Amino acid sequence: MEQRTLGPTGKNVSVISLGTWQLGADWGQVSEDDARAVLQASVDAGVTFFDTADVYGDGRSEQIIGSFLRDTGAAVTVATKMGRRVDQVAENYTMANFRAWTDRSRTNLGVDTLDLVQLHCPPTEVITSQQTYDDLETLKSEGVIAAYGVSVETSEQALAAIERGAATIQIILNAFRLKPLDEVLPAAQEKGVGIIVRVPLASGLLSGRYTKQTTFAPDDHRNYNRHGEAFDQGETFSGVDFETGVTAAGEFSELAQSAGLEPATAALAWLAQRPGVTTVIPGARNVAQARANAAAGSVAPLGAEFDAGVHRIYDRYFRESIHGRW
Repeated sequence: MEQRTLGPTGKNVSVISLGTWQLGADWGQVSEDDARAVLQASVDAGVTFFDTADVYGDGRSEQIIGSFLRDTGAAVTVATKMGRRVDQVAENYTMANFRAWTDRSRTNLGVDTLDLVQLHCPPTEVITSQQTYDDLETLKSEGVIAAYGVSVETSEQALAAIERGAATIQIILNAFRLKPLDEVLPAAQEKGVGIIVRVPLASGLLSGRYTKQTTFAPDDHRNYNRHGEAFDQGETFSGVDFETGVTAAGEFSELAQSAGLEPATAALAWLAQRPGVTTVIPGARNVAQARANAAAGSVAPLGAEFDAGVHRIYDRYFRESIHGRW
């Protein structure tokens, strides 16, 4: 699989990688054996980057990844995230907490130095504060972390973090969430910042597998966070109305079929082919999903006609309600 340099980190990472939220919590139960099988299938398919967080299963995702890498010796860059285990107020983003959070993640992953630590969608005041970056630079100089970035909810937050020196930006971008194409990706390219794309399938909508009658498990965020009850609404179905999303996904599926691709493959490949994108991190709950996701990294260029189709669908269904919000 194609490898791209992740901003100034110097790490080469696969263009399609693996997000591991689902291995920890909030997507229904995934056993440790099944989680390790997903990790192995991803590595076998050429994935060299895992994204996790200290809050996924309260550390479970980190622990499984750490154990897997120790047992297999796989050459994988691991990015984790910190900050969501406390109340989301700027006062909690202190040097003392940064030390405690990174120490916990180092223990969970079984490493001395974390490859990449990202602030996990913190309050805007944290993103715009120079003290935040001074503290992270201190941890970097001490060898606790090798690099740092910011996971954001909005394009405005991304632009602020890019301007202040973050090595990477993790942001929601998919066929139903196009605003980052306007300014964020060009700004990242100009500054040499790595872009990690999350929620690339709009929480599964872009797989084309859901109907308006589809239901989800009680412990699945697609059931309990549709209106932002637990965390930012944009993390669930990219913030789009579910029934509208199902309708739009039907049109996207037709577009994908015109290119001879499964919808999920087309959605991931289209993202990976956007200028400025470093890596895309779909999740996978089983081996088949992991393999199918990775295969998107070798799809031939989709071309201008496909791109225009993506924009037509977005303009018809989502621009008015989504574009100005995130």
